[in-house]
Amino acid sequence: MLGLYGNQLQGVVPSYIGNLSSSLRYISLGGDYNLSGVLPSSIGNLRNLNWIAFGHTSVVGTIGEWIGRLENLQGLYVPRNNFVGTIPSSVGNLTKLVAINLYGNGFTGLILSSVGDLPQLSVLSLGRNDFHGTMPKEILRTATLTKCLVYDNNLEGLIPGFGNLQQLTWLDLSSNKLSGEIPASLGTCQQLQTIQMGQNFLSGSIPASLGNLINLAMLNLSQNNLSGTILTALSDLQLLSQLDLSNNHLEGEIPRTGAFRNVTGISLQGNWGLCGGVGELHMPLCPVVPHEQTRRSKTLVKILVPTLGFLVLMVPVYLKLIRKRTSRIQLSLPGEQFPRVTYKALVQATDNFAEFNLIGRGSSGSVYRGRLTQPNKLVAVKVFHLDMQDADRSYMAECKALRNIRHRNLLPILTACSTIDSRGKDFKALVYEYMANGNLDTWLHPTGDGHVLHRLGLTQRIDIAVDIADALQYLHDDCRSPIIHCDLKPSNILLDDGMIAHLGDFGIARFYRRSMLASGQDLGSVASIGLKGTIGYIAPEYARGSNISISGDVYSFGVVLMEMLTGKRPTDPVFCNGLTIVDFVKKSYQHEALHILDACLQEECHELPRSNMEEDDSAYQCLLSLIEVALSCTCQVPSERMNMRETAAKLHAIKMSYRAWRGS
Repeated sequence: MLGLYGNQLQGVVPSYIGNLSSSLRYISLGGDYNLSGVLPSSIGNLRNLNWIAFGHTSVVGTIGEWIGRLENLQGLYVPRNNFVGTIPSSVGNLTKLVAINLYGNGFTGLILSSVGDLPQLSVLSLGRNDFHGTMPKEILRTATLTKCLVYDNNLEGLIPGFGNLQQLTWLDLSSNKLSGEIPASLGTCQQLQTIQMGQNFLSGSIPASLGNLINLAMLNLSQNNLSGTILTALSDLQLLSQLDLSNNHLEGEIPRTGAFRNVTGISLQGNWGLCGGVGELHMPLCPVVPHEQTRRSKTLVKILVPTLGFLVLMVPVYLKLIRKRTSRIQLSLPGEQFPRVTYKALVQATDNFAEFNLIGRGSSGSVYRGRLTQPNKLVAVKVFHLDMQDADRSYMAECKALRNIRHRNLLPILTACSTIDSRGKDFKALVYEYMANGNLDTWLHPTGDGHVLHRLGLTQRIDIAVDIADALQYLHDDCRSPIIHCDLKPSNILLDDGMIAHLGDFGIARFYRRSMLASGQDLGSVASIGLKGTIGYIAPEYARGSNISISGDVYSFGVVLMEMLTGKRPTDPVFCNGLTIVDFVKKSYQHEALHILDACLQEECHELPRSNMEEDDSAYQCLLSLIEVALSCTCQVPSERMNMRETAAKLHAIKMSYRAWRGS
């Protein structure tokens, strides 16, 4: 046994570790992020190893096929390192494996279906990596499995059916891109204590079979697209103490018994069709349909029949008179998907839209900070200037864009309000979650008014770039009706209290059909954007009258990335006489990359451990890679630009490389 975990060892793991005794059964290293380098392939010589515990280090690289030589391995425990690449296929040959823990690395590729064929596998922990593709059906049929934790990856597609998993106690598939219905066969896993499937795109109703899971203590299905009523049988599960069904499309009456009596242990908000429940939930009362008396019914029939006949004759005339007005109203947000909020409530929340609550103003509306009382929540209220040209169209576009999309890097909408104000004029507003750290523009360009924000370091800038790239990839590739944002710029990138970036303002967003993209058809039938957007960020082909395309968003993203690195807006006075920010970066980056960075980044670079930033320096290469991505996004010819899927993949690789170099 070699147990050195948590001893603050530094440096690289020596290759001669593979020369230790062949009788060695257990290796435990790491625990303080001081170890670096790569995991030596010589470990494959230790044929009798039963357990590798190698976690919380700064080690990088891949785990090679040499792992397959450890035929007696029972535990592969390598969480919280900086490993990348795919799971080596030889893992599928390790028939004695009981536990696989790859949590918190940068593994990519598909999850091997052969992992599900390991006859003794009990624990599978693959959370917080970058696995993609579908969930292998073989894994969910591994009879010995007790824990299956595959959360926070990029898995998509349907959840396969569950086999005879009579030992499974913990299932976590949350924070992926899984879709379709929850398999009813999940209810056959009788030992389940924890189910977490939040933050996916699951639809349909909650399976009735979940009511059979008598050992269930936690159920989290939040932030999906589930519909129908709450399963009444959940109230009969005596051990259920944590239940989160928030932010779905559930409706109907909330049960009043069992877990639903413990208001501190359940979360149901964001389901605007729910009603009833215990009083402490403060939900609206369910409507009661009164029983009409027979005598009154007969009287009403005598009155209503001729009246309805007259109305049927008048309907065509009425529709013709109000067609214009009706078409505008029909585009408003559906009530079952968003909560109702009154004009009065918004007036109270914003102190009558007071100037001191104004946090932003654009061409189509103004944004105010406010606090709603029901529920007690700090919000941002975007009030549309309906007297401005296209403001009403902007409201409709934003409603349409936000109606069916959900992503962790898109600005979360809470509700909408379309009504009449106190002066009898049309009033339209959208209510969003309040972003505590404002927008990216205020961080990149402080006003010097005494309000000093913390500086954005290179790590944060990379994280923000990755967040927005992920959001755009989702809009372009993963929505049912793909969306072109059309107005990407720093002021439309909002930062929450954890500095996670959220893309907002879909006021001029446009939609296109996948079939049009696949066939190469002209997108003119969707819309021509003309010069809408913001000068400096608009793709050059738009100025020439070209129709919108996802390549236009890619160009805008490239400009924003350049602005994040240089600290200069594309409209900075230095860019004149035909010189653009793209020309400036392209001309300077190969030989003067450090000189084009903004002052904060230059200062940070000089403080790095290798302050000379030589060309073989990993940090220097990361900077060059970021600039190259920006340039690839801003090619003059749209077809030569990367798409957002390629862009996001490159930025994720840069992020992983830089973090590995920094040892974080």
